[in-house]
This record gives sequence, C-alpha cells and structure tokens, in this order.
Amino acid sequence: MDNQEKEHKRRVRYKGTHPRSYKEKYKELQPDKYVDTVAKVIQKGNTPAGMHISICVNEIMEFLEIKPGQIGLDATLGYGGHTQEMLKRLESKGHLYALDVDPIEISKTKERLEHLGYGSEILTIKQLNFANIDEVVAESGLFDFILADLGVSSMQIDNPDRGFSYKREGPLDLRLNPEKGISAAERLKTITQEELEGMLFENSDEPYSEVISKAIVSEIGKGVDISTTTKLQQVIGDALQFIPAGERKEAIKKSCQRTFQALRIDVNNEFEVLYAFLEKLPNALTKGGRVAILTFHSGEDRLVKKSFKRLAQEGVYSEIATEVIRPTIEECNMNSRARSTKMRWAIKA
Repeated sequence: MDNQEKEHKRRVRYKGTHPRSYKEKYKELQPDKYVDTVAKVIQKGNTPAGMHISICVNEIMEFLEIKPGQIGLDATLGYGGHTQEMLKRLESKGHLYALDVDPIEISKTKERLEHLGYGSEILTIKQLNFANIDEVVAESGLFDFILADLGVSSMQIDNPDRGFSYKREGPLDLRLNPEKGISAAERLKTITQEELEGMLFENSDEPYSEVISKAIVSEIGKGVDISTTTKLQQVIGDALQFIPAGERKEAIKKSCQRTFQALRIDVNNEFEVLYAFLEKLPNALTKGGRVAILTFHSGEDRLVKKSFKRLAQEGVYSEIATEVIRPTIEECNMNSRARSTKMRWAIKA
C-alpha cells in the first residue's frame, strides 16, 4: 500500500504581474469575494472576467417608469443587471419574468439573484428564446413593461470555451445555447463561397466579404481544419495581407470582429428570432405598455426601427422613439462595450 501523502495542489499562478488568461483571473471570477479587485478593473474602463456591466440603465429605467405592482419582462436575462434594477422598482409588489437561452449562465444568474432576496414570489426565470414571448404571455398575462437587450453578454465573450472572440484560443462555437443547433465550425464545413460571402455582407456589412469567403472555403476545400477561433483569425489575416502595411492591423481586427459577428448571427438565427419577437411584441403589452430595446449593430437596429415605424403608422403604437438614445460619453469611457449601443422604445396604443 502506498502511504505517500498526496501532493497538495496549489492554484496555478500566472506569469508576470497581471493575469492574462480567463482561468487565471480567479479574483475577477469571484466578485463577491474580491470586491476591491473587481472595482479596480471597472474603474479602468474594463469589464471583469465572468461579469457583465449593464448598459443605459438610467435611460431604460427613466423610460419604463416601473411602478410597484406591475408585471414586466426582461426578455434577455444575461447577468441580471437590468433585471435587478427592475426588481428594485417593483418593491416586492407585482412580478417580473426573465428569459434566456443560455443554459450555462442562466443558473448562475438565478442563484445570484436568489442570494439578493429575489425568489419565485417576485421573479420567474425561464430558459426560453424570446421569440416565444407568446408562450410566456399565456402564463403571465399582458406585460406593463418589456426590456430586450440584444447584446451578447460579456461572460459569454470572455469565456474562451464559448468561442465568441477571436482574441482568445477556443473552439469555434458561437452558439448562445451550445446544446442546440450546430457550431460555427460545423457550419463552415459545408458552406459555399457564395453563401458565406452573402452572410458576411448581410450580417455585418463586411467590405472584404468576397476575399474572406474565398479564403475560408478554399482552405476548407484543401482539408484545413478551421475549428478554433485563432485558426479562423489566421485565415482572415492571411487573406488580407494585400492591405497596405499602415492600415493592415486595424483592418484585420475589424474584419475578424465582423466575421465572428456574422457567424454568430447565422448559427443563432438572430435576425429570424428578432423578427418573430417584434411581430409578437404588441400582443404581449397592455394598453400603454412600454418596451425598450437595446441593439448593438446596424442590422438589428434596422429591424427594430422598421417594425416600430410600421406599427406606429398602423396605430398599434401610440408613440415611438424618433431618434436613437445612446449611452453617455461618461458611460462609454467606463465601459468600452457600450459604444455601439442604440436604444429605441415604443408605447402600446
């Protein structure tokens, strides 16, 4: 019998003075335990790993005019920041429903909100796509207020295992619910050059859509495995070497962002989901009910703008936002991920 003591396993320490990889940022990943560390990261204008900083909170709450006793919906729960603010204003009266498709993050957020005292008597959380808002209404009745924040949460972006960012090595997945559908890597294996070019142009206005699509399909045709985030980044970078040296680095960065965005939209059917939600939305609101939607790229904003405008002309909405509302300069300085945000709102007639 081996009586040797098992060696005590210490946490892997990071090299240098600051943690670089996601798993090394153990302090940021435990915000309740390391409050000071998290505060310092936020103060520098960064988002701590495993967290999400809610955007346009003041603007949203000012518009929604939440009153105790009302029934509301957070169509995109995420980290629960907006949810928490809405719950505060209900003052334990009424009820809030919250939806999310992500099975990984939804349980963490539910536990976090329960610890803050928001149990089932005031909050109902469902793992459901907001395109199915009509299923919730069948249980909840009509809503006095609805919020939909269409951005991908920072927790998803920062976790390399999810494959949302080209900046970190990870599987090329990009699914909001990794238990359904196919990954971006699988999608690329059977896509045609024409189809990929159209996807890049339609989903993210990629100016080099033809060059990038040809390069990706060509590499896959040669048997090259594009199943990681960094491999896709490399293929895009190699395809854009013709760009003048002084402009190349920034151009490749932006094309990587747009390509990942286009793939994410495709594998999650984001435009189809948003269209279904917008069509069902009026039938989910009470008379005078209010809805606010945050978008993060032009394709989303166009869909919301057109829907609100058309339904206002038809008399379904009594009032809509004539101009987009954007985060303040101060908020953008504190949270760089807020810069592309646009908020639109509508009031049911």
